[in-house]
Amino acid sequence: MSYVRCLRGLGSGVEYPHDVPMNLDPVDGRPVEMVLDLERLRAEQPGAGWYRPARRDLWRFGALMALDANDPDDARHLVPLGGGATPLLDYARHPVARSAGITLQLKDEGRAHPGFGANPTQSFKDRGMAMVAAQARRLGLTRLAVPTQGNAGDSLVRYALAGGLSVVVAMPDDTPMPIQGSVAAAARRHPERVILEFAGPTIRESGALLKEKYIPHGWFSVATFQEPGWRVEGKKSLGLELAEPPPGDTRWSLPDVVVYPTGGGTGVLGMWKAWDELEALGLIDGRRPRMVCVQSEVTPPLVNAFESGADDTTVVTAGHTLSTGLNVPGGVGHFRVLQIIRASGGAAVAVSEDDTAAEFARLWRDDPLGGAPGWVSPEGAACLAALPQLLDRGLVRRGERVVAVNTGSAEKYLPALRHLV
Repeated sequence: MSYVRCLRGLGSGVEYPHDVPMNLDPVDGRPVEMVLDLERLRAEQPGAGWYRPARRDLWRFGALMALDANDPDDARHLVPLGGGATPLLDYARHPVARSAGITLQLKDEGRAHPGFGANPTQSFKDRGMAMVAAQARRLGLTRLAVPTQGNAGDSLVRYALAGGLSVVVAMPDDTPMPIQGSVAAAARRHPERVILEFAGPTIRESGALLKEKYIPHGWFSVATFQEPGWRVEGKKSLGLELAEPPPGDTRWSLPDVVVYPTGGGTGVLGMWKAWDELEALGLIDGRRPRMVCVQSEVTPPLVNAFESGADDTTVVTAGHTLSTGLNVPGGVGHFRVLQIIRASGGAAVAVSEDDTAAEFARLWRDDPLGGAPGWVSPEGAACLAALPQLLDRGLVRRGERVVAVNTGSAEKYLPALRHLV
């Protein structure tokens, strides 16, 4: 059974019923989150009785997710396409890891690896959209709308078609061509179920188009943070996977540092929520990884706010970046991302386009056959390119275990990256 107790405003703290569709908190216009009854879960399923490690997808965490795959009433709403359960790869051979004496690991959300789960659209967005589709089905919502820099729209289309839902996707014109092609092909094959719109230059303009043209006519917005905590709950599985015991062990634990490419920030909230819940269940203690949020220096709203000491971001003018997933000029959930960064002792850092390009090219040369890490997305390359400055600033220290998150596959960006390959 689901252990969701209510929805709660991230800023206001006001609680709302969890079975009523809503978008932003009407009190302050900020996001809401899903609140689980962890005391009841701990009492009814002690000792992580909800955990199914043999299952190769994000639903392995059973009742700690907002829908419990082990319960038939919940399971009928799921659209199980295999997302999540991705590998944590050793990357000791990275030159910075070798020289700095750190244990570097790469959480690979892009390519499929034998013996693990695989995100169906080769992107971490599949975690959030798996939960979006399931929750929409639970509440009887059939028409969903999403603005996207690319991967979120591609993912929602895949889950919507598999789950009997309709979707309208709005994206900027410079969305990577493989992603445009995937969504356009779905719209051509299923014109009654998939609508594709273009509006830019960023996700903000795409969102404005949906608010003007579709939301007033009954389409439910599942834009970043606009849905009632669903995408955060799906991304929470990433944090759970970073903490879960390795094979043959029973101890849940966390790395010292997590380096994460951050646009809107749902993944940051999801990971932090996962760890808070694991602590409440008695599986980890209060120590947390330093959260390092990586942005492109051409679109750095979080970096600007962090360095100035601001409580929230101010919308910036977006630049042109290889890391299109980072081209988010502002976000309604950024205030909470900043809180998490500071609580963890981490930072928001900017990486130059030249450094991202150089790291991407180096990764490709080191692994020309297309295996990991050679298929790291530009957002993942930006995280690895940030390592030297993190060492210089003392955010990463000798002997520490550092996880860099690769959020997708380079295959989805190749036309724009061909000159680097």
